[in-house]
Amino acid sequence: MEYRLVDRLPTVEEFVAVTRAVGWGDAYDPAAIPASLAASVHAVVAEEGDRVIGLGRLIGDGAIYYYLQDLAVLPERQRRGVGAAILRRLEEWIAPRASPRTFVGLFAAGESVGLYRRFGYAVHDGMTGMFRVGPLV
Repeated sequence: MEYRLVDRLPTVEEFVAVTRAVGWGDAYDPAAIPASLAASVHAVVAEEGDRVIGLGRLIGDGAIYYYLQDLAVLPERQRRGVGAAILRRLEEWIAPRASPRTFVGLFAAGESVGLYRRFGYAVHDGMTGMFRVGPLV
C-alpha cells in the first residue's frame, strides 16, 4: 500500500466517507460538518491514489490548546501505520507553534488508546476528561 500525506482539510464527502466507515456516522449532525471542518486549526489527509483513506485534524485556539480530533483510517487500511503517520504529521505541525506549556488533548476509545500511548499521551492524575453532547438549553 502506497499512500501520501497531504496537509489539507478533507472535503465534507471525504470526511463523511471515512468517519462512516469507522462507525461514527451517528456522531455528527450532517448540517454542522462544513462549519466544523472550516473551523479546524489544521488537518491532514492520507491519500491512496485519488481516494482518502485516513484523516485527522486539530481544533483549538492555535496557541495554547490543541485537540486531536477525528483521527480515522478506513478499516481495511488500519494497522499499517497510516494513523501513526497522520498523528506524527499533526504533531510536527504543532511543534514549531508550541510553547513549553502547550496542551494537546484528545479523546480515545477502544484500540486507539494504544496508538496514543505510544506517542506519549496518558491519563493524568487529578484530571478527568468530561464532555456533554446535545443541545445546550
